[in-house]
Amino acid sequence: MAKIYYVYILASRRNGTLYIGMTNNLPRRMWEHKEELVPGFTKKYGVKTLVYCEIFNDVNDAIRWETRLKKYKREWKLNLIEQRNPDWLDLTYSL
Repeated sequence: MAKIYYVYILASRRNGTLYIGMTNNLPRRMWEHKEELVPGFTKKYGVKTLVYCEIFNDVNDAIRWETRLKKYKREWKLNLIEQRNPDWLDLTYSL
């Protein structure tokens, strides 16, 4: 059975604080973010809205994409979100 990996971006609000992460279980991870179960950045800044997600079959590809995304300038990340999710809808409910 093939594994699936997710690289995702959360936002506190439209054009707000962004968080980039990677997981192999996005529904579980989103529940953890929304319930503020893990202390850290997302809990501190209220970053809970899933605005971007990409799926990978290879963990190394996912890690590379997450690392690249984190290095891009904020404007580039905002443009990526706007292209894929122009209304900044919470994609959690479409999982």
